[in-house]
Amino acid sequence: MPQLTEPANLPNPPFNTTGLVFANTTLRQTIHVTAPSSRIRLRISNAFGTTSLPITAATIARPANGAPGTSAIDTSSVKTLTFSGSPSFTIPNGALVVSDPIDFDIKAQTELTISLFLQSGQVGNDITSHPGSRTTSFMTFGNQVSAANLTGQVQSVAHWYFISTLDAWVPTSISTVAIVGDSITDGRGSDTDRNNRWPDLLLARLQSSGDAFLKNLAFANQAAGGNRILADGLGPNAIGRFDRDVLSQPGVRFSMIFEGVNDIGVAAATTADQQAIGDTVIAAYKQLILRAHAAGLPMFGATITPFSAPGFNASIQPYSSAVREATRQRVNDFIRSGGWFDAVADFDAVVRDPAAPSQLKAEFNSGDFLHPNVAGYTAIANAFPVKIFKDFADGVDGWA
Repeated sequence: MPQLTEPANLPNPPFNTTGLVFANTTLRQTIHVTAPSSRIRLRISNAFGTTSLPITAATIARPANGAPGTSAIDTSSVKTLTFSGSPSFTIPNGALVVSDPIDFDIKAQTELTISLFLQSGQVGNDITSHPGSRTTSFMTFGNQVSAANLTGQVQSVAHWYFISTLDAWVPTSISTVAIVGDSITDGRGSDTDRNNRWPDLLLARLQSSGDAFLKNLAFANQAAGGNRILADGLGPNAIGRFDRDVLSQPGVRFSMIFEGVNDIGVAAATTADQQAIGDTVIAAYKQLILRAHAAGLPMFGATITPFSAPGFNASIQPYSSAVREATRQRVNDFIRSGGWFDAVADFDAVVRDPAAPSQLKAEFNSGDFLHPNVAGYTAIANAFPVKIFKDFADGVDGWA
């Protein structure tokens, strides 16, 4: 999911100078594939750039040993990307470019390496990225998009820059599940270069299920750390990005939202403010459901998971508050029984501590009392009610 890059997530010098980023730089980044295909294309985004983004050269390849987060590639697999027939393309500010399709066999749960070369770099320091990649990316000077490994002044970061979506030509039997989420869906608390966010683990579960229908589900993880439903923050608000991240994506047949914790947590811990934010979050859910239904898509909701420290100690977890907890419970009651969502994944029930329902189970706490750890993400994936995909395989009435 494209976001505006915060200053702390910009590359370090010498790849970042005052008023210029990635001059004469090759970026090498790996992504996790969720659908099989023999024909693919890449979307590169300049959604938050205030100046043009000049892409000089780009390639796709398999990473060495099929590993995520590596700077080495299998050179026998390298394919050069073109854009409207040209190896280069200058993307206007706020826009994206789609590469010409290439023949390239991919499988679900495998990795792809994308290498981009920017000869002149991008002017300014407002650039597009996804900081929560949970995957190591690499950069060096010179055009090395087809090199077996990067050499020279190589640096690494756990962010993605500019890459947005991999489009795959698939049979109509394959469907995409688009998940709108925040840092929990983005994988905060998971392991770098292990692809163990909860959607990754759910994909792995479905791929090993032996069920042909479930194996034909691909996933678009449209999550951003700190994201809110109602206000911009780390990434545009969920209502504002729903068209871009769900409705305009090819092949989407199921939509889901797992957000609200940051709306509740950022709002002041007063009865009046929490009443207002709870009311508005519920109203926003209804709007998103109506928009999904208008496109014939079912909308699934996930309950908001616990975010309080013991004793509601805000010095340990700033969101901790008995008043905020009451809002979480009220919003979750709407998700479960409000009658608006087509189906519900009760993540709260999976990871909460039965003896202290405002808290995560100790074995699922990543340490900040907000984000689950890998054990928690595994529990969420294993408990996901996968039957709902079959229940809504034919979509919904546009006026439902």
